[in-house]
Amino acid sequence: MTDLFTPYELKGMRLKNRVVMPPMCQYAVELQDGIPNDWHYVHYVSRAVGGTGLIIVEMTGVHPDGRITNKDTGIWSDKHIESFRKITSGVHANGGKIGIQLGHAGRKALDAEPPVAPSAIPFDERSKTPEALTIEGIEGLIEDFSEGARRAVEAGFDTVEIHGAHGYLIHQFHSPLTNIRKDKYGSDLALFGERVVTAVKEVLPADMPLLMRVSAKEYVEGGYDAEYALGICRRYKAAGVDMFHVSSGGEGPIGSNGGPNAGPAYQVDLAEYIRSGLQVPVIAVGRLESFQEAQSIVNEEQAELVAIGRGMLSDPYWALHAEEALGGVNDVPKPYERGVWKRK
Repeated sequence: MTDLFTPYELKGMRLKNRVVMPPMCQYAVELQDGIPNDWHYVHYVSRAVGGTGLIIVEMTGVHPDGRITNKDTGIWSDKHIESFRKITSGVHANGGKIGIQLGHAGRKALDAEPPVAPSAIPFDERSKTPEALTIEGIEGLIEDFSEGARRAVEAGFDTVEIHGAHGYLIHQFHSPLTNIRKDKYGSDLALFGERVVTAVKEVLPADMPLLMRVSAKEYVEGGYDAEYALGICRRYKAAGVDMFHVSSGGEGPIGSNGGPNAGPAYQVDLAEYIRSGLQVPVIAVGRLESFQEAQSIVNEEQAELVAIGRGMLSDPYWALHAEEALGGVNDVPKPYERGVWKRK
């Protein structure tokens, strides 16, 4: 039976287990230049030491004004490559694989003056009114995503994830709530995301998988449902996405916290729905701190990979501890052997 610690291969990327650390913003850039620092190095490499199969770096801005805040990482310049290469090398040296999530916050970019979006609709009454993108601006952002992916390849990442969820720019384009344009990007709501996928795919090596984070459901009145998301994802898959990282929310007060009624595995059914509807591999995410819960998702073939967010913020060695609890660890970093139950 396939379990949480069965290796997994997607195109040219082979993971030692099914455990993923999903992107989680650190808000730790010191000079507002988008360059990761020692905090980011320790944060990501420690999870590789802790046994995580795939680590995905936090949403990294493809444009300076595309970050949620000026304390977020960026990849809009070649000057970012060296610091990211240090992180990827550290993760690889400790047996992990590493991806980067490329994104643009759109109207949710708090420090942009002004933020940009498909349409001039603010996120809420406290937010700035964004500037509606021109066609030229859209073309420029598609190129920014492409250039960000090129730099990610140069920095040694094993995969790239496009952020199309949580109310950020690509999500804003494909949601009827936030895209009321009258041009081709308004009549075809998947077009912008589709073009980003195509542009990114073109600069990736042929054997490098492309991931995409999507919100499979919106938790606001008039928001789209999973059936609508499936149709959008079908377009993205046809454009070149190899695996979907399935989340929800973001176009209202319910964001990554999942709302007051969110419990363990509250998004797994959405991941399973996208998986079965498109016959595509998926990452399940959302309150999956329980070792047994994560194990059962893989055992029952609801998802290929399981992302552990808050649990891994609490415990950098979550993967080692999960393997220990579920039967004993096969491979322990030698300096830690005395502290972990290793299989005989």
